[in-house]
Amino acid sequence: MTADPRAAADRRTFIPLDPSLAPPGTRAFRDAGGIPADRWHADQNGETLVPTHCCFCGVQCGMYLRVDHGGKVFGVEPRNHDINRMRLCPKGINAYQQVNHPDRLTAPLMRRSRDEEFREVSWEEALDFTVSEVKRIQQTYGNDAFGLLGGASLFSEKTYLVGKFARVALKSRHVDYNGRLCMVSAAGANKLAFGIDRAGNPFSDILLTDCLLIAGSNVGECFPVMTQYVWGARDRGATLIVVDPRETAIARTADIHVALKPGTDSAFFTSVLNVVIEEGLTDENFLADHATGWEELKAKAAEYPPSRAAAICGIPAEQIVQVARAFARAPKAMAWHARGIEHHSQGVENCLSVINLCTATGHIGKPGAGYGTITGQGNGQGGREHGQKSDLLPGGRSIMNEEHRRQICEIWGIEESELPPAGTSMMEMVWQMQRREIRGLIGICNNPFVSLPNYRVVKEGYDTTEFHAQFDFFLSETAANAHVVFPVTTWAEDEGVMANAEARVVKHNKAQDPPPGVRTDTWVICELARRLGAGDKFDFPDSRTVFDELRVASAGTVNDYYGITYERLEETGGIAWPCPTTDHPGTPRLFEDGKTYHPDGRIHLQVVEWHPPMDPYDDEHPMSLTTGRTVAHFLSGNQTRRLGALVEQTPRPWAEIHPSHGFRNGEPVRVVTRRGSEVFPALVTEAIRPDTVFVPYHWPVPTAANALTIDALDPRSKIPEYKVCACRIEHAERIDEVPAPPVAPGHVAYPETQVSRTDPLPPTAPQGRGTSERS
Repeated sequence: MTADPRAAADRRTFIPLDPSLAPPGTRAFRDAGGIPADRWHADQNGETLVPTHCCFCGVQCGMYLRVDHGGKVFGVEPRNHDINRMRLCPKGINAYQQVNHPDRLTAPLMRRSRDEEFREVSWEEALDFTVSEVKRIQQTYGNDAFGLLGGASLFSEKTYLVGKFARVALKSRHVDYNGRLCMVSAAGANKLAFGIDRAGNPFSDILLTDCLLIAGSNVGECFPVMTQYVWGARDRGATLIVVDPRETAIARTADIHVALKPGTDSAFFTSVLNVVIEEGLTDENFLADHATGWEELKAKAAEYPPSRAAAICGIPAEQIVQVARAFARAPKAMAWHARGIEHHSQGVENCLSVINLCTATGHIGKPGAGYGTITGQGNGQGGREHGQKSDLLPGGRSIMNEEHRRQICEIWGIEESELPPAGTSMMEMVWQMQRREIRGLIGICNNPFVSLPNYRVVKEGYDTTEFHAQFDFFLSETAANAHVVFPVTTWAEDEGVMANAEARVVKHNKAQDPPPGVRTDTWVICELARRLGAGDKFDFPDSRTVFDELRVASAGTVNDYYGITYERLEETGGIAWPCPTTDHPGTPRLFEDGKTYHPDGRIHLQVVEWHPPMDPYDDEHPMSLTTGRTVAHFLSGNQTRRLGALVEQTPRPWAEIHPSHGFRNGEPVRVVTRRGSEVFPALVTEAIRPDTVFVPYHWPVPTAANALTIDALDPRSKIPEYKVCACRIEHAERIDEVPAPPVAPGHVAYPETQVSRTDPLPPTAPQGRGTSERS
């Protein structure tokens, strides 16, 4: 267990809040006694409450883990943190159950061939075999024949180590992470427009806005606790605009719901801009003072009148005019978006089209006015800031920039010639595995067999590798295909930081010791580095020492963490970067001085041209398949598909279709794309466009939505086009069965989480109108 946190509290310096920089509500939170968190005590003898944050989405709700007298996590309590104010979603209140779950891996698993069965081995044997395979492959085929894939649910300290390990210990250019599947389109757009990759405003600014536009985000299910901010804005009278092909729970409450055709977002937003220009609703003074590229953008917007965009998007032209007037005329307006507009081959353009609208109307950098992206994974923001993305070094530095390379080499103590160049993206690495260009791989905190598109290609790529090791605390579908599986800690068994969707850095605290036989990711990475001859560069006994180096490595960059310390995070409840000094309050709201992070300080408007999705429609595939999350599950489902209450709530995927197709709820419907077909129970609802099918993606084959999706990529962000591909639907005889999650040898599937999987009917709520019929 960690040292008594009250002792640390005695050493802290109380940092006064600057009301001009602190987000609204922070002072009230502190005055209410919510900080420091370690002054809270349990009301039962022998029980300890450990303050931490949820391990799931980018909201990063505060919670307490309940720890019994034996040092084991056994429950959860909501925490009055100013992010969530005592609220937790279904995933949050069940997250603690994974910590001491019977499916936990507690010994390394190993086999020398995929034809063999796994056997439990010692750490010494697993590490020795892994290092011998790394050396064999690299000595035979070169350093770049071995790759590393990280994850955006890791603490930032571990993401820092992933990038450093790949470049210093493996000496390979091939490193990327599953955040590539999340919000890199938004990151690319933010960098182009603003010179910085993060949301411009804190969540609390939503409470101050007069018009809130949410594009491509099922907030009610994917970020449930964020809904409180939407309701708070509505209580003040704010207009709510939702852009989504489905009438989601949040869209049902909107003043304007734009149910556009998947893959048409940039045409819609550029047409909204067209109306804003034509009706004289632009903020010309703001544009003149703070933007470049306006004349070129105006010329392009003229090509997208409402009549043209309406035909592209499949919506009434009047709705485009309605959105333009509501957003531009509002005294303060905000736009937030998520994967719905980012998971496209034109994802960067989609995000830029939203930025263009906000800039043209002057809604940037003010309380209640701005632009934000809602992070999918818990550390989706922090996970790409410090070096595990293929083209970035710590502090958001570019690996292609000579000065940035020199700075990091100096910190790491290596020669500049030793630092590899930029690598490729996650999906591109799979293609390279297919071509035998990458012959060995280590995966950490990811499950590509469920999360990557076009499963057949992914399986073939992984099967082609000569060696594959995976870190995880459950045996995921991807780990079950590996040669070595290292059992590592859950978030509750280590400490570290994450940056949420606001770019607020928060601290997770260790609540219990890991089970015997389990190691931290940090320990495993450092031990592998030592055995590969780079141990002197990885002398990190714990997360705190890694964070100290991360702070130094980020100092002076746009992503400056230098002024953030563990003690300050405990005291304040979170600090938004950039934070250059230990007396700096952080930067919850960007651009308040009208300046961006480009050298000229201006917003660089970008011309956007809409193009059709990469998977063409034809007579055989006339409909759009789109995918997404559901409230009970998270990403690949490796964690949530093992938790009984969540499996009972949503035991299986379904195909959401319009009543016009003649199906009844629960009837088998075959969804067919150019990659294959699968059969789901029909969820018949008027809450989806007649030309669109929705399937949630948390399950593996033969019920995997991502066996059907296309592996086309955005040319700039390299994000896959999950949100639209051509499909058709057919009547079928039998619904495909949901497989149980993999378990280690000698274990059986945890029965309490498996009962509901045989239910052939789709869930009734909260998906929308027309879903109550169960017969």
